[in-house]
Amino acid sequence: MKQAQWLSHFETGIFAALDQKRDEWIASGKKVYNLSIGTPDFQPAPHIMEAMTEACKKPENYVYALKDMNETLTAVKDYYKKRFGVEVTTDEITSVHGSQEGIGHIGMALTSPGDYAILPNPGYPIFEAGAYLGGAQLYFYPLKKENGFLPVFEEIPEEIARKTKFMILSYPYNPVCAVANDEVYEKAIAFAKKYDIIIIHDNAYSDIIYDGKKGKSFLSYEGAKEVGIEFFSLSKSFNVTGLRISFAVGNREIIDAIKLLRSQIDFGMPIPIQKAAVAALTGPLDMVKEQCAEYQARRDALCGGLRKIGWNVPDSQGTMFVWAPIPEKFHSSEEFCIRLMEETGVICTPGYAFGSLGEGYVRFALVMPPEKLREVVRIIDESGILK
Repeated sequence: MKQAQWLSHFETGIFAALDQKRDEWIASGKKVYNLSIGTPDFQPAPHIMEAMTEACKKPENYVYALKDMNETLTAVKDYYKKRFGVEVTTDEITSVHGSQEGIGHIGMALTSPGDYAILPNPGYPIFEAGAYLGGAQLYFYPLKKENGFLPVFEEIPEEIARKTKFMILSYPYNPVCAVANDEVYEKAIAFAKKYDIIIIHDNAYSDIIYDGKKGKSFLSYEGAKEVGIEFFSLSKSFNVTGLRISFAVGNREIIDAIKLLRSQIDFGMPIPIQKAAVAALTGPLDMVKEQCAEYQARRDALCGGLRKIGWNVPDSQGTMFVWAPIPEKFHSSEEFCIRLMEETGVICTPGYAFGSLGEGYVRFALVMPPEKLREVVRIIDESGILK
């Protein structure tokens, strides 16, 4: 049997390959420090788990959820007002089974033959997949260290911009760990209005941002709702990654397009999961703030520790990751990742997994407490791999 030709565009995910290597190491009795995949090691708050548990006890909650419950939509609407100061209406919201699924289908909902999508490089892989599956032509804008890993709108060719249907932004940004300033969003909105482009903002890490900064919503900027939407995820803020709770929020016409597509391929978010979402959005947020402080302590332990042993790794500005330039003596991120794993048991993700401009970097996930990360630093130092 031959698979569909379009599948040849995709390769086996680097995360799956790293998982296989990790399992091989564990099976051989070696100690592994897996900092490759960003699955939080924190637990969901008790009130979130209790809400879902109680909902699971009721037989009537096992039916198809053909649409979002009013309770769920109201919770998102009120959260946006409380958390971001943004006014939205319930018809400007729809659930998706994780931002990965929502962005993976966005091209199908928005693009027609000949349309372009403008995507970041380095970029999270689903950005490219979502545009490609919708048949869009792909244009990648570079995110470079010298520009603070921020887009330079003036460098996007006008002939591309005039043919573009949507552009993806995401800050705080995984993998490069940069945070956008107000000017970036203001320029994005002006750029979108000039060329009639939709802005898709992936807002997964607004609650994991460091050094006293406060995460914002794209929709908090004037004119944003006229040109775009954002995907808002509960996964990292509330540690419910496996429940796949996310929402698309913003421009009503774009939301309607997403709803129409999803009505053909999906039966909606299960009711017990919606109940968990409501509990998270309407409950106390102290835990979210405390968790951010813990992530910052982890960042300081890893980045600061690596700098002390001679590896100049800059502090992450946001997200639960660290974006580190590989030591100069190595020729590629893959070579370094393999050597690091073989000599220390520390697993990270090679930057090329996120696009051509990711080469020369590796990504670490902050999924261990500070004392463990200090142990990682010590093991790397003792291995001599940096010498």
